[in-house]
Amino acid sequence: MRKVLAGPADRLPRPPYDPEIDNIFKALGGMPERYEVEKLRKDAAARTQPLTNALLSDKSIKVEDITIPGPRQDLTVSVVRPSATTGESHPCIFYIHGGALVAADRFAGLDTSAVWAREFNAITMSVEYGRAPENTGTQPAEDCYAALLWAGKHLPELGIDPERLLLYGTSAGGGLAAATALMARDRGGPKLCGLVLECPMLDDRNEKVSSHQFSTGPFYNSTLNRFAWRCLLGERVGGSSVSEYEAPARAQDLSRMPPTFLDCASAEPFRDEIVAFASKLWEGGVQAELHVWPGGPHGYDRIIPTAPFAILARQTRLAWIRRTFFQTI
Repeated sequence: MRKVLAGPADRLPRPPYDPEIDNIFKALGGMPERYEVEKLRKDAAARTQPLTNALLSDKSIKVEDITIPGPRQDLTVSVVRPSATTGESHPCIFYIHGGALVAADRFAGLDTSAVWAREFNAITMSVEYGRAPENTGTQPAEDCYAALLWAGKHLPELGIDPERLLLYGTSAGGGLAAATALMARDRGGPKLCGLVLECPMLDDRNEKVSSHQFSTGPFYNSTLNRFAWRCLLGERVGGSSVSEYEAPARAQDLSRMPPTFLDCASAEPFRDEIVAFASKLWEGGVQAELHVWPGGPHGYDRIIPTAPFAILARQTRLAWIRRTFFQTI
């Protein structure tokens, strides 16, 4: 499916936006009349390219592309290393990008790898997984798992400490990271020291209160979310045949997952599915930390990165990763 008409008006009162966000909301106005894969990809590329150019010209890191075998075809993985290496093993963040399952590429959000290199002396790996609608069902998650599995088998030659391999996903990449972590649990590895789910896209059903509160508007909303899930799942979306490797919120058992950090904003459609996922992790005996930042829409960290709550959110994520890598209080 390539196009979808705009959905109905929101049916419930909304939590308010932060004043800085509210000004942007009013300036942007309404939502598109149609969502189209081609336009979403074009818009995502335009947003990403300046940040990618800055990353590739950053002298503090080195970026290398490698080709590895995938489940259906070869996969490209970008490896970002600190330029100054000491010969010691590095922690690694295996990163999965967002883009509503249909847009963006492995460089979307990868500019943060320069921060991770500086803060943690970390290596970052980012895989070019197959996007919907060309890749459907479990195929995007299988690509991510194949790349993670390859990394797990080549840690010494990559210079990565096997005790400090962390999986990180943003938005749609957060859902894929959760699915990949479930595969790693169920298939015997690789061992993960932690899982970071930044505003993850977890549930194809769009049934939660926050989904009904944010079905419209210029920011990511549940109408676009329905379109994205239908691109991945087709007519199966919302039905009983969807597996936890496609929509991780379908998982009945989240025990034995790695320690997990989750965050989201109060004014976004994913809010309640993320809170429910955190509760399911706790139910399974998993150490999980959840933050719901007040007043932000989905993607607030990119929309207005200078907002005080966005700065605090980034600092909080970094602090959790630091504790996970270095076991500090």
